[in-house]
Parts: sequence; structure tokens; C-alpha cells
Amino acid sequence: MIRTEATATYLEQFGQEEGLISLLHMENPFSYQPVIDGLDRLVLIVTEAEASKKGIEHRVWNDIRIQVRRVTPEQLESWIVSSSNRGSAYWLIQGDIIVDRDDYLATLRGRLMEWSPLIREQKLLSEFSRFVRSALQAKQDLKDGKVLDAYSNVLSSLHYWAHIVLVEEGMHPELTVWEQMRRVNPGIYKLFEELTTSGETLEQRVELVLLACEFAILNKMESSCALLIRLIESRKEAWSPFELQRHPDLSGLPLELSVLLYKLVNRGHIREVAQTARLAPNGLMELEYTSAKS
Repeated sequence: MIRTEATATYLEQFGQEEGLISLLHMENPFSYQPVIDGLDRLVLIVTEAEASKKGIEHRVWNDIRIQVRRVTPEQLESWIVSSSNRGSAYWLIQGDIIVDRDDYLATLRGRLMEWSPLIREQKLLSEFSRFVRSALQAKQDLKDGKVLDAYSNVLSSLHYWAHIVLVEEGMHPELTVWEQMRRVNPGIYKLFEELTTSGETLEQRVELVLLACEFAILNKMESSCALLIRLIESRKEAWSPFELQRHPDLSGLPLELSVLLYKLVNRGHIREVAQTARLAPNGLMELEYTSAKS
């Protein structure tokens, strides 16, 4: 890689930081600058050190405004899988890697571009988890007469549903998700239009889209939760929720685990068992989860 003046400057400023794993630089390709929060360039520092010590910095160099972000590998991978930082996958794919000890970013980029089976399953599970939660909340809001809150939550549900469909197609959800959906799945795009522009009352629009979301949840549950189901089936002993959260394939994911377990039990994909709780009063049982096949 030809080292430009900017690359040399970033190396000088950040290349010797304690715990440095990788250093990535990206110029913002968009005039409206959504990818890096309105600044001109991004410097991403992947570090073993506690990223929160410095967090985000804004710097200026030759009238160029630069966002500097420090992140641990665990945080970066969580961003990518959960879409909690929507620009992170774009940074990784489009950015220029300046420093990369043990090829960490190059390997992660390869896994991301090729959709490694684990990343794909983690992302499906994460998006489905939030899909279910937002749909349940929208349903409760309607029951409580909070139509505006129901609208907000069912709109979120549509976004998560759209993300699931894009991941299933081997695509990364972009900042312009609905432009992607117009091409990939006109049916879901039509629901989005119905919710946002239809002449029906707001309550009627929410009810219509919520019915579609509930059907999609049933239809996509087993495939979207394949990672969690397979993990539960991987041993004879039942799992506690705490054990599942600590498993390396799930730890760090922003999962609504209790909701997922409840739904999977209800549909017969897994089974719950009551175990005597240790150090608990007589009669108090602990629910754990095991394979539906056992």
C-alpha cells in the first residue's frame, strides 16, 4: 500500500498506542456525510486497551475534520452483528487498513464479505430478537390505547424484518434500507408504504402491519433462531439463561433472550424443564431449557 501523507500522519499519531491491534482509515464518500456522523474522515483504532478511556475524539488536520474512534475487538464484532452501529460494516469493507497485527481486520473483513456461517446466524438471531420484542411492544401499546407508540414500535419491527430478509439474501443492510427493500422484497416495501402513507386511520395501519409481522415471526422463527436451537441441543443437560448468555457464540449479542426462549418453547422448538433451585425456599423451581427431541 502506498503511504500517503495522511497515512503517515495517522501512523505517527496513533501507530504506537498501547494495546494497538489494527488501524483503519476511511474518507467519507458521501456529500451528506451520514457514515461518520458528519465529519470528513474516520480513523478506527482497534485496541486491547479499555476503549472507553478516550472514546470518540474529533480532530482537525489541514481543514479536514476527523473522527477518531477506539474500540475493542469484542465491541467491533458486536456492532457488526447487531447493527447497533450501522456504519461499522461499511467502515470495515470500504476502509483502508494501515496497521493490522495478526491480520485481525483483514480476517474479519473476509468473514464479513463472505458471510461466514457464524456471523450470518448471529446477525439473524440478533435482528429476529429485536423484531419479536418490538412487535410484542406494538401489540401491547395498541391494547393500552397508545396508538402513536404502537406506530413507532411497528415501524421498528418492519426495519428489523427488512434486515432479516437482507441477511437471508446474503446482503448487508445499508443506511438506505428501504431502497434495498424496494428491489429485494417489494412485499415488505409495500407494507412500509401502507404504514407510512395509506389513507386508513393510524390504528388501522398499525393493525394491518402488525398482523403481517406476527405471521412473519412464526414463519421465520426456526430459521432465524437456528444458532440458539442448535446450541441448546448440543448437550443433554438443560441450560439456564445465564449459561446461554455466557456462551462464546452468544455473549456480547444484544439479545432479548427471555422473549426468544418463551417463543421457542411455545412453538415446540425447544422444551422447558423445572429444576429444584439451590438455596431457595421449598417449592421454588428454576426453569431451564433443553432440546425438544429429548
